[in-house]
Amino acid sequence: MPTRFTAVGVLVKWLPGLLLFLLFTAVVQAQPARSNAVASYLANEGLMVAQGQIKVVFDPLFLNSYGQYQLLPKPMKEALFAGEPPFDGIDAVFISHHHGDHFSPADILRLLKQQQRIRLYAPAQAVTAMRELASTDDGSVFDRVTAVELAYKDAPVTLNMEGLVIEAVRIPHSGWPTSRLDVENISWRVTLNGSTTVLHMGDADPNDVHFERDAAYWDKRHSHMAFPPYWFFSSTYGPDILQNRIKPGHAVGVHVPVSIAKTPSLRPVELRHHDLFTQPGEEREIPANGPAGIKD
Repeated sequence: MPTRFTAVGVLVKWLPGLLLFLLFTAVVQAQPARSNAVASYLANEGLMVAQGQIKVVFDPLFLNSYGQYQLLPKPMKEALFAGEPPFDGIDAVFISHHHGDHFSPADILRLLKQQQRIRLYAPAQAVTAMRELASTDDGSVFDRVTAVELAYKDAPVTLNMEGLVIEAVRIPHSGWPTSRLDVENISWRVTLNGSTTVLHMGDADPNDVHFERDAAYWDKRHSHMAFPPYWFFSSTYGPDILQNRIKPGHAVGVHVPVSIAKTPSLRPVELRHHDLFTQPGEEREIPANGPAGIKD
């Protein structure tokens, strides 16, 4: 007897495959869109962000661990000086502030001499320290150096170079208002290729008084990924600043002491559910569909 094909029969026959296809489609659609941007961890607050052919690095070279922070592994440091992968083709280096666990004047000067395409953006205090070490033969290096001098409560500034929109605001170093008031701590918000925005905060103090004053600045451009010092996750006002001022698509904590476990379940309770950079060489893909955007 010939097989009868009815509409109901076809539906029953293909229903399992159809359901699997619909489930697969739903899962794919639920996945966050991926950009061509990756954040790679160096050590302490040092990290590199690459988007397409653009590469920028934050706080890459420093000499002091103060007995509790990671130092840049020697192979990574040598590759950085040599311009070898993955540190080939770096466009710009950003320094948050002149402290020994973030910045080595001698090493940054050496990097600029060896890698002559790199441009440096740094607070004036850091640039002054470099000039004090420089010889007369190093003068041309400073043609690629931009010193940003911002007093506390100064309005944020915007700079531009090919492939980058660079925004800077001075946020007091942690310890405000009783200590480190003279430190020019710069939070850099950098947009790569007009599409991926990242925020490196240096050792920013987690008090909303610093952010409330520039609310329009923070609301104008939200970051796809922010890199706050880890204490923002556990301080009184830090979580609210991240959620309601900075509004990043994702935040990865930096400046993590070596005493904090790499395994989340072994960390202090307040840090167990937050993303932290703890191992040199770690990477995070930066999602393309974060909330970043410019408001008129």
